[in-house]
Amino acid sequence: MSDKHHLRSRFEKNMDDLVRDYTASIPFDRRLYRQDIAGSIAHAKMLARQGIISDKDAELIVMGLVSIREEIEGGKLQFKAELEDIHMNIEARLAEKIGDVAGKLHSARSRNDQVALDLRLYARHAIAQTNASLKELQTALLDVAEANIDVALPGYTHLQRAQPVLLAHHFLAYLEMLQRDVERLKDCLKRTDVMPLGSGALAGVPYPIDRVSVAKELGFAEISRNSLDAVADRDFVVEYEAAAALTMMHLSRLAEELILWSSAEFGFVEMDDAYATGSSIMPQKKNPDVAELARGKTGRVYGHLVAMLTTLKGLPLAYNKDLQEDKEGFFDTVDTLNNTLRIFAAMVRTMTVNKERMLQAASDDVLLATDIADYLVRKGLPFREAHSVVASLTRHLIEKGMSFRGLTLEEYKAFSPLFDKDVFAITVASSLAARDVPGGTAPVRVKAALAEARERVAGH
Repeated sequence: MSDKHHLRSRFEKNMDDLVRDYTASIPFDRRLYRQDIAGSIAHAKMLARQGIISDKDAELIVMGLVSIREEIEGGKLQFKAELEDIHMNIEARLAEKIGDVAGKLHSARSRNDQVALDLRLYARHAIAQTNASLKELQTALLDVAEANIDVALPGYTHLQRAQPVLLAHHFLAYLEMLQRDVERLKDCLKRTDVMPLGSGALAGVPYPIDRVSVAKELGFAEISRNSLDAVADRDFVVEYEAAAALTMMHLSRLAEELILWSSAEFGFVEMDDAYATGSSIMPQKKNPDVAELARGKTGRVYGHLVAMLTTLKGLPLAYNKDLQEDKEGFFDTVDTLNNTLRIFAAMVRTMTVNKERMLQAASDDVLLATDIADYLVRKGLPFREAHSVVASLTRHLIEKGMSFRGLTLEEYKAFSPLFDKDVFAITVASSLAARDVPGGTAPVRVKAALAEARERVAGH
């Protein structure tokens, strides 16, 4: 959105229609109308306070802008592609309403610092929206975890059954991922919450403006320190998109597990009918399409991040038309991420947990092999030797088609004389309880972690 007047008085020829459509941003930047009007109102008030325009003119401008906002929200304003962008569409409509006074609004301002302001206002709102959606999903995970506090299932490494864990502990792992996403967005907000207006096209403006008062009215924490950087900086867009890519990666991991868990092979959960689809030819099918689509949309968000980094990597200071490419991907990232978070919160909250199937899988006594090795360690055997003993024992069981539960004490002792009748006390419950360390899956630790997580989420 370079700082050239839409009437093109500098040029002898009119813009080619194809070029006009190619360069126009109004099809997508129209969503910035609230931010653009809010920034213009604050700017007009400041111009009057500083004596750059009269109080009467400022009042007329503000009234006109408020009226335009109502027209847009009522669907009454028809945007025009020949006016290029949201800024010129609003300015042209303002001129229709209040006449030549509208031209005074652009005093001490360029479209370069104007769009930078609009985008920061939008990003600030997007961060708040996303954090609210993250909190909603975290709360859903906590609710499901607490409702299934005693449910055990196999924990996996390499997608092979490893050790029993509590389902609540499993969901708390995702809560931690989402908490890091919250913290990243909070950090992104620090660099987003900077007011660029007053930087002009690139060098500042030759008027006695009061940037601090405008920043205060718009709720910014600080003003930009360098005019060249202020109009060219899109780091905050990259930071949001990077944070969004990480969040989508976390959601995609959760999606993958829910897809697996809802299969007949696992049968751990069933998606609510509202979050699944059928097959066009197989009437028995219930497909986890919502989770699958989220997994697919993750690549889309990654693409927007790479596109923005690629756009920025070769730009000299200050403003370049390439920066118009900052919006479509950014808007789509915000929409995709927030919609996915909201849908996941509802999907998780409504899914059915098959407690019996999870417990059955967790009761596979091969999962207790590590506990049996730890048992031998407590009897005085070095862990590496204990590991070897239990590995040999496990191989023997596989060859004989047996389980730990089917062994007699004499058979245990054939592998190590350290085995005694207390080995039969090793169960899923004892395995869980033994992990009584901070961050472990012992029920007492998980209950405490749930309470702490509840407080942390409530304090966002």
